[in-house]
Amino acid sequence: QVQLVETGGGLVQPGGSLRLSCEASGRLFTVYNMGWYRQVPGKERELVARMDIGSNRADYADSVKGRFTISRDSTKMVWLQMTSLKPEDTAVYFCNVVTYGATNYWGQGTQVTVSS
Repeated sequence: QVQLVETGGGLVQPGGSLRLSCEASGRLFTVYNMGWYRQVPGKERELVARMDIGSNRADYADSVKGRFTISRDSTKMVWLQMTSLKPEDTAVYFCNVVTYGATNYWGQGTQVTVSS
């Protein structure tokens, strides 16, 4: 089992920045991928950014490339630095890890609202 707790969401003006944090605990030695997803009401959850633990390779959604950066500290902490935020970035952001057993774990989500 892996437990995830996100923090750092909130209200920010367009063009502003936020940093989301996710603290993982539990069987972290089984984790091979960590990432962030987001979801708005009525739409499917979508990938924002993810990072392979072994290679440190990061993948980003086209909509956030150049604005968001994913980083991690071993498998205990993963962050999402968000800059140049746009109203369309408004969503609930979820931390995600995937284990070698192909199990997905999710945090409870944190609301990010970009509005003037």
